[in-house]
Amino acid sequence: MSSHRLILTATLLLITTAAWADDFEPTPDDILGVWETAKDDINWSRIEIYEENGLYHGRIVHLNSPIYPEDGIDGPPGQPRTDRNNPDESLRERPAMGLKIMRDFRFDTGDGKLKDGRIYDPKNGKEYRCKLTLKDRDNLEVFGYVKVGFIKLGRDTAWTRFEAE
Repeated sequence: MSSHRLILTATLLLITTAAWADDFEPTPDDILGVWETAKDDINWSRIEIYEENGLYHGRIVHLNSPIYPEDGIDGPPGQPRTDRNNPDESLRERPAMGLKIMRDFRFDTGDGKLKDGRIYDPKNGKEYRCKLTLKDRDNLEVFGYVKVGFIKLGRDTAWTRFEAE
């Protein structure tokens, strides 16, 4: 009889936990903080998302590879990474560290997403429309896209909240 109660209690606990997780309703400030980009790429980074005048923006605050490698393929060996793929030649020497890559997101109270923003991809020097969705307090879905008619063509990636140890 005791094992049946234990199983019932564990089942109820799991159901309650799952229901609580599904009820996550983000507030505007839940997005604030430092987010780590997906590490499936050799050059991952950390992005600080901050609020300014009611809009949300993001800047690079950490690069796992802040210096160009010795092979010289990406840039001048041993030098700090820059915005070298920017279509505006006058901006190509600005440092990648501190680079504002996200701008002008607004929080939509209807669905809890951050919309109408733009995200800049330093790898190709292009800017895309973007939507941010907090899956929970520590997981962020980033969807960058171009709009073709009524269709949104793009890619999404998952970022995780970074907490300093």
